[in-house]
Amino acid sequence: MSAVHLTSENFAKQVEEAKGVVLVDFFAVWCGPCQMSAPVVDQMAGDYEGKASIVKVDVDQAREPAMKYGVMSIPTFVVFKDGQEVDRQVGYPGPDGLKAMVDKALA
Repeated sequence: MSAVHLTSENFAKQVEEAKGVVLVDFFAVWCGPCQMSAPVVDQMAGDYEGKASIVKVDVDQAREPAMKYGVMSIPTFVVFKDGQEVDRQVGYPGPDGLKAMVDKALA
């Protein structure tokens, strides 16, 4: 299973209006660290199915959500719980770091 790619049009519905935990990966296709984290993010989408949503936002294609949440560097990972930002990590923290962010929000 892979992470769902969001657009400016469906970001609010899938993240801001969502119940539960959502991990958003703000990335770009030309970003080296983003490419390193991509398989981990996709794997997490399967691992957390039914517990949390794992989504991706290409900052070049969906500028509005990136600007709204002040994403200045990529990758930036933001955890939302019931539509509110609860955690943020700029830069790829590795698979354990990403899982820890989601697990903390689920606790």
